[in-house]
Amino acid sequence: MHKTGIIGSGLIGSSWAIVFARAGCEVAVFDQDPEKFEASRAYIRENLDSLAGLGMIVDAEKVGQRITFTADLQEAVRDKAYIQEAVFEQLEVKREVFARMDQLLRPGSVVGSSSSGIPASCFTESLTNRQGCLVAHPVNPPHLIPLVEIVPAPWTDQSAVDFTFGLMKDCGQAPILVRAEVEGFILNRLQGALLNEAWWLYQEGYASAADIDKTVRDGLGMRWSFMGPFQTIDLNSPKGIREYAERLSPLYLSVARSRSDPQPWSREAIQNAEEEVRDKRIEGNIPRSRLWRDKLLLAFKKWRIDSGVE
Repeated sequence: MHKTGIIGSGLIGSSWAIVFARAGCEVAVFDQDPEKFEASRAYIRENLDSLAGLGMIVDAEKVGQRITFTADLQEAVRDKAYIQEAVFEQLEVKREVFARMDQLLRPGSVVGSSSSGIPASCFTESLTNRQGCLVAHPVNPPHLIPLVEIVPAPWTDQSAVDFTFGLMKDCGQAPILVRAEVEGFILNRLQGALLNEAWWLYQEGYASAADIDKTVRDGLGMRWSFMGPFQTIDLNSPKGIREYAERLSPLYLSVARSRSDPQPWSREAIQNAEEEVRDKRIEGNIPRSRLWRDKLLLAFKKWRIDSGVE
């Protein structure tokens, strides 16, 4: 497998390190603050042990040995076939990091950004090696949720797209190609549509935050956990997707028109929702709640593999 570099040792960067090391890659994790390395090591060690406990990797220690840490950016990117940037979702931060890497990359290296919605064209246009840069946006945490959005800039070489797509598949991820840059890409535009509707229903008083969450968790999410919206509606009508669209598209058009003037989520609604959601946290603690989430994601991932969904 290829030598890879990870730029950023936070939760996303640490999870990416697991993805690549699990697949056999040698991984160098960079952070300009070495004090963050111990937290990253602990996160990686704990998650590798969990994967091994369910038989999803054979040897957690061996996988972990493929991951090294460095505060030297040159060491993280030189001689690497692929580099995954995982820094803060701030345009100026990404511009600075990519500009620094641009001076150190070997010819032909590919750099993927974990950007959640900022297109690569916003921070790679002036780079010498811009043809090898694109977005490879994961879902948090990527070692448990396989989707990766591959989003090339207008100047990204097709060879870089193909390489990244193939690498992600080889690492057990589920890449999709976003054919042209669009703000928010695919995942966050879909998630945003649902979130905007959820906030509106909540702040208008139609349902509690708990009941809206329950609707997705115990309703839509039961199907969406193994098939998407097009396949869902195809199976929800006796004659398939065309009949469903012909019968129900007027309803969905009417629903869309009922909110023709979108507004920001209100501060009052955010405050009220926070009070409701706080009660769902494990001992009122977000990190402990993340561990609960990841434990369930891990078990679900194993079920999907065992059931042939992956």
